[in-house]
Amino acid sequence: MEPLIDMQGVTRHYQMGDQKVVALAGVDFAIAVGEMVAVVGTSGSGKTTLMNILGCLDTPTSGSYRLRGQAVSGLSDDDLSRLRNREIGFVFQNFQLLARADAWRNVELPLVYRDVPRAERRERAAAMLQRVGLGHRMHHRSHELSGGQRQRVAVARALVAEPSLLLADEPTGNLDSATQQEILALFQDLHRAGHTIIIVTHEPSLAAQCPRVIRLADGRILSDGPPPGLAGPARVALAAPADSGPDPGPGPGSGPGSAR
Repeated sequence: MEPLIDMQGVTRHYQMGDQKVVALAGVDFAIAVGEMVAVVGTSGSGKTTLMNILGCLDTPTSGSYRLRGQAVSGLSDDDLSRLRNREIGFVFQNFQLLARADAWRNVELPLVYRDVPRAERRERAAAMLQRVGLGHRMHHRSHELSGGQRQRVAVARALVAEPSLLLADEPTGNLDSATQQEILALFQDLHRAGHTIIIVTHEPSLAAQCPRVIRLADGRILSDGPPPGLAGPARVALAAPADSGPDPGPGPGSGPGSAR
């Protein structure tokens, strides 16, 4: 079966004045449908650039990235936007909820971009809020919700359009330790239900609770496999250090899915 994500020899370079910054220096991996994977690395490792490419917010300088069989390189901005809206649900560290809208309206927003009829939008949004345990809070606005509840709304919004991939950027970064575990448990439940999930994080403790961990440094994959304590050897990539620098890739933008 063809993998959901297939990256081969992916590089990303940026020109900063007279300096060429190598953010990614030849990244190879594949992710199957239904996997839960953590991408972990320190600042400057390339994980933000990798996340932007995975999320179709940026394209590689060279190499191949295929999402559900669709080659991403060479797509126009409009085609990338349509691919994001169809295939990817985003969860952001800062939730990115509409402050004046209640949970119900926040969750239904991705369906507006798909021209789903209003009645169906409301029904699907309500069902998704029930699924993440917030059926009793669907008419509350963001400021009336705790941090963990806001992140649950963000997860419901990411899933309501039934994307192929759930891409989470530091999803527990603004939460206390107890709430972090609640959100991680939610991701694990979604994984057991068959969802494909990528969590991008700098927190080794969060990554260690995922079945597979891809570790980045200097734009290269250092290892790819189960975290310590789980059976199975990691695949270690040995390579010369890249001419790396800061990780200046564009951020994931604002709004759900950054879709147009």
